[in-house]
Amino acid sequence: MVLLPRLTRLGAQQKVAILHARQAGRFYATVSNPQTVIEKIVQKYAVDLPQGTKVRAGDYVMIKPEHVMTHDNTGPVISKFLSLSCSKLDNPRQPVFTLDHDVQNKSETNQNKYKKIEAFAKQHNVDFYPAGRGIGHQIIVEEGYAFPGRMVVASDSHSNHYGGVGCLGTAIVRTDAAGIWATGKFWWQIPRVVSVSLDGKLSPGVTGKDVIVALAGLFNNDEVLNAAIEFTGDGIQHLSIDERLTIANMTTEWGAVAGVFPIDNKLEEWYKNIFKKNELRRFLSAPSTSSMAPVPEPSDPVNATSPHPRLNPSRLHDAISTRPTADEGAQYASKLSLDLSTLVPYVSGPNSVKVATALPKLASENIKINKAYLVSCTNSRASDIAAAADVLRGKKIANGVEFYIAAASSRVQEDAESAGDWQALVDAGAKTLPAGCGPCIGLGVGLLEKGEVGISATNRNYKGRMGSPEAIAYLASPAVVAASAAKGYICGPDSLDMNALPQFDRPKISIIEESTESATPAEVDEASLEPLLEGFPAYFEGPLLFAPQDNLTTDGMYPGKYTYQDDITPERQAEVVMENYDPKFAATARELRSTLPSSSGKSSSTKPGAILLSGYNFGTGSSREQAATAIKNAGIPLVICGSFGDIFKRNSINNGLILVESPSLIKDMTERFAKGGVRGQGSKDGELTVVPPGWTIKVDTRRGQVTLNMGEEGEKVYPAAKVGRSVQELWVNGGLEGFIRASS
Repeated sequence: MVLLPRLTRLGAQQKVAILHARQAGRFYATVSNPQTVIEKIVQKYAVDLPQGTKVRAGDYVMIKPEHVMTHDNTGPVISKFLSLSCSKLDNPRQPVFTLDHDVQNKSETNQNKYKKIEAFAKQHNVDFYPAGRGIGHQIIVEEGYAFPGRMVVASDSHSNHYGGVGCLGTAIVRTDAAGIWATGKFWWQIPRVVSVSLDGKLSPGVTGKDVIVALAGLFNNDEVLNAAIEFTGDGIQHLSIDERLTIANMTTEWGAVAGVFPIDNKLEEWYKNIFKKNELRRFLSAPSTSSMAPVPEPSDPVNATSPHPRLNPSRLHDAISTRPTADEGAQYASKLSLDLSTLVPYVSGPNSVKVATALPKLASENIKINKAYLVSCTNSRASDIAAAADVLRGKKIANGVEFYIAAASSRVQEDAESAGDWQALVDAGAKTLPAGCGPCIGLGVGLLEKGEVGISATNRNYKGRMGSPEAIAYLASPAVVAASAAKGYICGPDSLDMNALPQFDRPKISIIEESTESATPAEVDEASLEPLLEGFPAYFEGPLLFAPQDNLTTDGMYPGKYTYQDDITPERQAEVVMENYDPKFAATARELRSTLPSSSGKSSSTKPGAILLSGYNFGTGSSREQAATAIKNAGIPLVICGSFGDIFKRNSINNGLILVESPSLIKDMTERFAKGGVRGQGSKDGELTVVPPGWTIKVDTRRGQVTLNMGEEGEKVYPAAKVGRSVQELWVNGGLEGFIRASS
């Protein structure tokens, strides 16, 4: 049961706000059965839940997000939307279009693409921000689409960015975006939640960028892989909102699907300052005609004008007064901590965010650079530009070095120009680029060439990301990037006294607690059973195949040589499934399929089929959908693993392949059949795919239980998540496309 505050104890304005929240279905759950902040925000945006349901990490739910952002990929999303015979958006106020990736490309082809996106936005009355206005993630925060306590998604991996302002942001794929346009909602499995405590206070010269570079480099054994992070700790109060945005943004590179900071007084004051700046800008400026997005008219000193549709005191008051906080006793998968007072500036690389080196050590190596970058949604806000300008005032970029700068948005550039910081960088010799992604994603001018070394304030330094795969890339804070550009090698600014920094070989970190799943499933009474849609089975049952392998890639499941052969039939997919992992797998699956009872021989409440088991991060790698469809076409209706790659999970559910996580079952299977009883070593007898004779699996979708029948050895029951309504809806409609057509 969801408890709401008693209205008799509240003022008139609060009563109205609560009643509106009830009517809109937008209210946080409270303390009966403790929840994390992530779970509370999801509870607020989950739809079609059975009465009284409290969502938990691991649950599959249907979400109606506040907004969905697409950028240059809006074109393919439009094509998908139209291919589903959709003609009308479910809610035109939900999507936001921002053109930001390829803004330097003035070719006729790209300009026509941009015009088509703009025309579609105009036709459907969608908020649209043209090329040059800025990077989508910056705009989503800057224009108040992402807001404290809300949930906003985007068809881009850096949607985690919104967590810097206490908004749950996560990435979706293009088909999901088209589905949201058509139905207003998408399915999501609530990820495990990890608490990250930031304690103490940073020393002068150490920044938020150093925090996330150190976290990604020091906790580099998948501690937060596919998890949602909640940041806590007394150190947060000392971090600026811009620093929080930087940290949240790069939780993507750390491996998380979301990273959310608490809603506190500092955030409230930050918004109030934005309101004041916006009001001043409105008073001084003429109405903008460059964007179709709703922009308030200039302030009239005589007649009242309407407030900004999202950035206004009333909305902020509601966000602050109803801010979600974790309940006492809320369950976290693990708890990590970092003592900020022991941290020094850090540099990521070369060519990996999992490698982080303290600046004092790296600076001693005299690593020469060819290019430097202050661009991207990670570190190109006004405060970042100011930090770089403070380093470069009165100096020049070193001979042989090119320094590229681009503001995160046109609004940011205006602020930097007004402060004199933009001109300081230009005077030093920086080369300016339009507000947009540019070099960060390897588009436009200034890319790294073969043999070159670059240092950047962006978020990714993967090989080939910013140019040639034979170049080397490092990541650092804006001040370190600017200092390196001036000296010609990786170093700190002159103002940074290395001897005054904390004298630790590495900062103090810890894994405070890691919860373990009970091997025994909880008792589930009849009232708590997951309701089933007509046509969805209560049980999946059949013989099992076990692939004792972690990080089994989509290439192993479906080889790349078949990926772009569009005429491959489902039968042919079944013949080549898992070919790169185990050439015998398809034949093994076919043999097991032949032993299944006919559909008439089983109750309609049971779906027969071989059940595939494997290790952790199953489905990592490329986004090819055929990895999922090939498994399904091989007669395997359900896969059980310790965990799944996030994109593979979305592709599987979208195509009607059920996925279930049961770590305790995989632990027992690994101890029994893996070499040495440990993960990642293959099977003890050398077989890539283990088929225990006579063993079967039965998955209870209503109770969230898996029963392993071991023949004469008896059976054992393991816990797993229930299969929620959101997944059921897709399954009974044959996948996401069928669901969209049925809903339109």
